[in-house]
Amino acid sequence: MLNTYLNFEGNCREAFEFYRSVFGGEFAVLETFRNGPPDMGVPEAELDNVMHVSLPIGSSVLMGSDMPSGFGMPHVAGNNFSISVSPKSREESDTLFANLSEGGAVTMPMAEMFWGSYFGSCTDKFGISWQVNCEQSSA
Repeated sequence: MLNTYLNFEGNCREAFEFYRSVFGGEFAVLETFRNGPPDMGVPEAELDNVMHVSLPIGSSVLMGSDMPSGFGMPHVAGNNFSISVSPKSREESDTLFANLSEGGAVTMPMAEMFWGSYFGSCTDKFGISWQVNCEQSSA
């Protein structure tokens, strides 16, 4: 399954409330950085920003988050999205991740994450950002 993941600079909640008003439905997940581990290094002023939100739309899911200051590249319209893929196994995740990142750059290696998934992110050799997220229950 492929889904779009949008990044914002502090206004993710506002944007997703707008998308929900357009498409309808309810958020499947809405978490702030305050819900994350304390060692994430998110400034106090940004702890109530959105760490992850997902809005099911038909057979797809629109996902998003705010980009904390100091995390990765700066927010610029045009680089504020990635494609999220959800493989069914860790083996498939590792293969996809290796192939997508070949000739590109790994931004977060595949690893167990605090939210319970096996996850990694990279930018491919064409400059497209990817997220590989394998739910542990399907690993």
